[in-house]
Amino acid sequence: MKKKNTVLIFGITSILVLISVQVYIIKGIWQQKDQLFAISYTIHSREGVYAITSGTATDGFDTVRMILDHYASTKAIEELHSAKNADQIVTVKKDILDYFTKVVNQEQDLSALLSSYFESRGFDKNFKCRIIVNSLELIDTDTTVIYKKDGIANINSDRKAPFDISVSSVLVRSPWFVGNNYRFHFDYFIDFSDKNRQVWEETSLSLAMAILSILIVVIIFMITYRNLMEERRLSNLKTDFIDNMTHELKTPLSTITVAGKTLEMPQIRNDDSKILETAKLIGKQSVHLNQLINMILEISMWERTQFQLDKKTVDIEEVMNDVVDSFKGGGGNNSTISQKYDFKGAKIDLDVVYFTTLLNNLLSNAVKYSDKVPVIEIEGFTDNDNIFIKVSDNGIGINKLDQKHVFDKFYRASTGNIHKFKGLGLGLYYVKKIAEAHNGDVAVNSKPGKGSTFTVMLPTIHN
Repeated sequence: MKKKNTVLIFGITSILVLISVQVYIIKGIWQQKDQLFAISYTIHSREGVYAITSGTATDGFDTVRMILDHYASTKAIEELHSAKNADQIVTVKKDILDYFTKVVNQEQDLSALLSSYFESRGFDKNFKCRIIVNSLELIDTDTTVIYKKDGIANINSDRKAPFDISVSSVLVRSPWFVGNNYRFHFDYFIDFSDKNRQVWEETSLSLAMAILSILIVVIIFMITYRNLMEERRLSNLKTDFIDNMTHELKTPLSTITVAGKTLEMPQIRNDDSKILETAKLIGKQSVHLNQLINMILEISMWERTQFQLDKKTVDIEEVMNDVVDSFKGGGGNNSTISQKYDFKGAKIDLDVVYFTTLLNNLLSNAVKYSDKVPVIEIEGFTDNDNIFIKVSDNGIGINKLDQKHVFDKFYRASTGNIHKFKGLGLGLYYVKKIAEAHNGDVAVNSKPGKGSTFTVMLPTIHN
């Protein structure tokens, strides 16, 4: 269990490391594509500005200059001179700055000209623009600084959809306007509405490859982990089988050895009844030992070759009655067995010997895995050219995990880690193999503490 947890933790940790590395790589690719996008549109934008100024004799701010010249000379200077105290001067300066910012944002034509230029070149024409004021001075008899800043900062305006200036925003122009009564410096930025979509499209291939590589690693890990656990399970089953088989073989061998030494004793040799009793014991244990050896040989044979069935056409109800009656007189004499058949005279090609083994194994398990007086119900019926045989008991039941493996070779259901009942884990394996050899199948339905129901399906003969 400790090794299992170690492998699982190591695998999950490796996958998490891989995901972290892939996320870091994709993030780097995204940033690189984002920067390349900004550089590309910076070049396109400046080429566009050059083409606009060269071809139309305007830079898109002619109206802005005219309005600002008129405002500065007729109103701004007058309002500034009329301010009586420091508070009024601050208020006037703010009004002047707001007016300049509003005009340059609302009256500029560069955005429309650039959009047309981009459209004519097949580029994305939809973008947002923002003008950031860097400095503003009024010039009269002396120069008055209205606003001056260091670095880039957003200026509030009446635009409804402002955006933050980021490293991917494109700086198109940074002009100085010098009029008769003012000096005005600002930055003109643009940002494209579908920039993220375009960057995403360019990054999608790398992202898809990263996701695919992670999925492949996860799938490989899951398959490897499952195979490892399956190998460990089979190894444990084989070890369990060897331990049980060793115990089963030692029991008759020990009995035979003790019986042999008993026959050497003078008082036994002079008592014919004791000799006969000891001989019967040796014979009984020899038969049991021979059955165990044959069982091992059969396992090897079934693994190498297909069943060699000796099929005969039989009435399934008659065979069922014979097998159950025989079982009642043997291993099931302490159990209550009820039978209910509705085979409708169905005939079936059957190897009676193997089928007897199949049914006896199911009945024996019903008796062995019961913690009270065994009550067994046997039901048989036909449906869609198949016969179904159900063997139900009131035993200890089988949990969901064990139900997946009860038909596996050497598998034995357990409570915790302790096998409470003797066996080699081959009974239900034989049942499955025999049913499949007859082109049939077997299934189990069980709940712990509520008993189990095994259903065998075999094909009937078509009339």
